[in-house]
Amino acid sequence: MRKLLKYIKPYWKTALLAPVLMMVEVAGDLLQPVIMARIVDEGVARGDLTFVLQYGALMIGIALIGLAGGWGCGITSTVTALNFATDLRSQLYRKIQQLSFVDLDRFKTESLITRLTNDVTQVQILVIMALRMLVRAPLLAAGSLLLILVINLKMALILAVALPLLLLSVLLIIYKGLPLFQLVQEKLDKVNGVIRENLGGVRVVKAFVREDREKQRFSVANDEQIRVNKKAARLMILMQPATMTIMNCSMVAVLWFGGKLVAAGSLQIGEVIALINYFSRILFAFTMVTFMMMGVSRARVSANRINEVLAAGVEITGAPGVSAEPVQTGEVDFVDVTFQYGEKGRPVLDGINLTVKHGETVAILGATGSGKSTLVNLIPRLYEVTKGRILVDGRDIREIQLRILRDGISMVPQNPLLFTGSVKENIRWGKPDATEEEVIAAAKAAQAHDFIMQLPQGYDSMLGQRGVNLSGGQKQRLAIARAIIKKPKILILDDSTSALDLKTESRLWVALQSFLQDTTCFIITQRITTVMRADQIILLEKGRIAGCGSHGELLRTNPLYQEIYRSQVGEEVVANG
Repeated sequence: MRKLLKYIKPYWKTALLAPVLMMVEVAGDLLQPVIMARIVDEGVARGDLTFVLQYGALMIGIALIGLAGGWGCGITSTVTALNFATDLRSQLYRKIQQLSFVDLDRFKTESLITRLTNDVTQVQILVIMALRMLVRAPLLAAGSLLLILVINLKMALILAVALPLLLLSVLLIIYKGLPLFQLVQEKLDKVNGVIRENLGGVRVVKAFVREDREKQRFSVANDEQIRVNKKAARLMILMQPATMTIMNCSMVAVLWFGGKLVAAGSLQIGEVIALINYFSRILFAFTMVTFMMMGVSRARVSANRINEVLAAGVEITGAPGVSAEPVQTGEVDFVDVTFQYGEKGRPVLDGINLTVKHGETVAILGATGSGKSTLVNLIPRLYEVTKGRILVDGRDIREIQLRILRDGISMVPQNPLLFTGSVKENIRWGKPDATEEEVIAAAKAAQAHDFIMQLPQGYDSMLGQRGVNLSGGQKQRLAIARAIIKKPKILILDDSTSALDLKTESRLWVALQSFLQDTTCFIITQRITTVMRADQIILLEKGRIAGCGSHGELLRTNPLYQEIYRSQVGEEVVANG
């Protein structure tokens, strides 16, 4: 929790004002029983109506001042907590943007969403409680104890029995509650994960008529979350009767012993009333502390989860004195590159040596799991190489500013992500300052212009979330237009034309060759008709280069390439060369 306190510093004025105003409310609470005692003992007992009215008015005035203080504390503490949560959530979001793919894989999307929303809210609630209860409870308890000692020292002995019992119950509940709250957040992560998967794959679910199965999955995750929440709720519910039992027994003791002292003439009735009020305030303060400690237990779990993300290092960094010179030619060299996920995993890529010259088109072919996508993901440093070097323009990519490196590269994944907004906005996302003419030119090169013009508002047509109102091929073409609009020095297409028919794909490659004459292009594909156009073809097998050359060279000399070609084109064509 201490690590998060720095987010309150910008709002120190309201954070300081809230406790001051709470002190006003506490002072009012402490003065009222004393005034009430005087009204009873000196006004009511003597039949002095003037005294009763005067002190009654004073009591009302003090109550109103205390009310104003409490109201002001409520506003300032809420404002402080809201600003704190806003800054914390923003910082957490910025940190997530900086996380390497290794950390993103480790934290999981659903867990990050929970940390951004529920966990930040838990810490926000604690800040409000701290600015109110953390000030009110100790001041109220200390002030009440002092006034009890002033009124009658013997009655304070009752607290010597009640307070240790209250403290013991608080510590026991906290000890039991902390692991439960950790489990509550973990179960909530699982529920969010099921929801996210279902919403993301709702078309697949409906296509395979698996709604009942998904309902069952959600029910299992939700039931687990409810079960753990019930345990935590039962613990919190148990706290109230436990503290109330101790409080009520204390009140009975005050009345019993107070009555005896009144009968003996050692205590006045008004003082007994005041003592009851102060005892109730002390016990109420402990109840507040109990509730707050439960909140602390829950917020502590959330704070640890937030700090876990904030403390994660930005793994992809540049070496000292990194270059700010933009990518010029797009020539790429892989020098003995090895990569593995995690420290103990097997190498996904092993000993890759490859040179791709400026303006060349390279096709990467291989079976599923051969390392094709991993290979191209290393170029923009989405992952860091385990061994070896990758050079761009002859410079180690670790010696180029990350933003500069990635600004010279465009990527199109197989399942492109489109954002809610217009078609034009989605294409311009690749180059924010692009003109209308540049947007249209990129769309034409990507073979997207014709279908865009058939949309109700053309380029101003709004897309649904993730481009839900477009076909797979249309999404891919828009994503390609977005990637090529800035005319990058390096273009990576990761199976990005899989949803296109052969005729459209053929027109696309012809247009791209004209539109991107100086761009080095990496193409991952399973189509022989696509790789045939490449300047060189890289054949990957189990993370190693199993073949490299042109289509004709590989068809003559490489058995694996021949097998792939035969499976798509036919035996007779292979036999005839």
